[in-house]
Amino acid sequence: MAEQKQAGEHWGSRWGLIFAAMGAAIGTGNIWRFPREAAINGGGAFMIPWLLFLFSWSIPLLIAEFTIGKHTRFGTIGAFKRFAGKKYAWMGAWMMLVNIFIMFYYAVVMGWVLKYFTVAASGGLTADVDTEAMWESFVTSPAQVIFFQVLAIGISTFVVYRGIAQGIEKTNKLLIPGMFILLIIAALWALSLPGALNGLKYMFIIRGDSLGKADTWVSALSQSAFSTSAGFGMAITYAVYMKRREDTTLNAFIAGLGNNAASLIAGIAVICTVFALSTTNVEAIDVMKSGNEGLAFIHLTRLFTLMPGGVAVAGIFFLAMAFAAITSMISGMEITVRNFMDHGWSRNHSLKVTSTMMFVFGLPSALIIVGGGVPAFLKNQDHVWSFGLIVSGIFVFFAVWRYGINKFREEHINVEWNDLYIGRWWVYIMYLFPIQFMFLMLWFFSQSIALHPDSWWNPFEPEGFATIVLQWGLALAILIRLNDWINKKPMIAPEIDDSEVVEVQPEYG
Repeated sequence: MAEQKQAGEHWGSRWGLIFAAMGAAIGTGNIWRFPREAAINGGGAFMIPWLLFLFSWSIPLLIAEFTIGKHTRFGTIGAFKRFAGKKYAWMGAWMMLVNIFIMFYYAVVMGWVLKYFTVAASGGLTADVDTEAMWESFVTSPAQVIFFQVLAIGISTFVVYRGIAQGIEKTNKLLIPGMFILLIIAALWALSLPGALNGLKYMFIIRGDSLGKADTWVSALSQSAFSTSAGFGMAITYAVYMKRREDTTLNAFIAGLGNNAASLIAGIAVICTVFALSTTNVEAIDVMKSGNEGLAFIHLTRLFTLMPGGVAVAGIFFLAMAFAAITSMISGMEITVRNFMDHGWSRNHSLKVTSTMMFVFGLPSALIIVGGGVPAFLKNQDHVWSFGLIVSGIFVFFAVWRYGINKFREEHINVEWNDLYIGRWWVYIMYLFPIQFMFLMLWFFSQSIALHPDSWWNPFEPEGFATIVLQWGLALAILIRLNDWINKKPMIAPEIDDSEVVEVQPEYG
């Protein structure tokens, strides 16, 4: 029996899809997380595993996700239901759940960036500004934080409401090139500062002691996975709107490499600025260790106020970060919207529910803070759910493994219209996924315990071990319990080109 069909949407051009995939991958993590991770993990020593994991985890996973999404023509829930089998639909629901939980607090972060762009653009970053006091004043003001949270959700909702070609594609075609231009300007300006060479050397010189540390390798894997959106469900979702003869392999490579290019440019801009305006390398490293919020909104902002032309560069920097945040937000929103649409909801109704959830469930991240203007609930959610992407990645591996890794490569990846032939190397790399997964998870859990030896068992420790086990365990138990209910929901496939038929039943099982 053939699926019911709904009016389909398609990418208007190949570059529209590529820019959208790059936009989903390139977010605030590229601009504030990558420079910090690179700096505190030995600079060049971090770059080696970071590049290796791009090809041993992120790109292979993106290839699999693009291929599954294009083959099934469903979002994450329907993709797992059809491809892995009905009893594994909960895995696709997990991917959607992780995504929406991240979007709850990411909207708040995007609001912060929009706030600081308005401050920089209005000339509010002067040499006499106390940037620490400014940050604390803003983040402890519920009215301001919620206003910019709502603004972030409103911008993203408007883009997604306009659909794939007219909304997401057009926005990414404008913002991604614009973001690269802004980052290049900021990087060139940073390189012109006296002392910038110290930052450049630190960023790229390989230090043997750091290269031999497990922390460096695990941080590199986590950064690569998070930054490229591998395991996020983005590639599955965006592939739904591909034309039948659209390429998946080269698109995955371009998205991954484009993401890393943005990270490198942002790293040069941030690290060279910090090192150039610090009296010693030790002081510069201390600044880089100050945490994502502290680095971007306190220390780096203070440095902008002290340098010639820094106010203009601050505006450029925060505008680039705003572009990155918007393109990531709209992809996260589309992942949830697509799953609702698969079950018969209209785009408009799906957006109303999604945006409302983002606002309501994002309020704790916006409002619950501790001393010093630290958003405690947001840190907890980031600690718990950002690593949930690694679990999503292993679920994608499981779906491919169950089908047959080499069979998947031969029947679904290496099709006639793909630009790149994927050899058996991809099969061998996929078999490394469980090893990489176990290594990362064991390190992550051991660190969570080691950093909180007296409270790791306490589920109310925001960045401890027990809070992860509790929240993950509860979510997985509920989703597995609801698996039969999920499978009873009828699904409606979008119309696709060439009148390609999509079957109701999964491939097997």
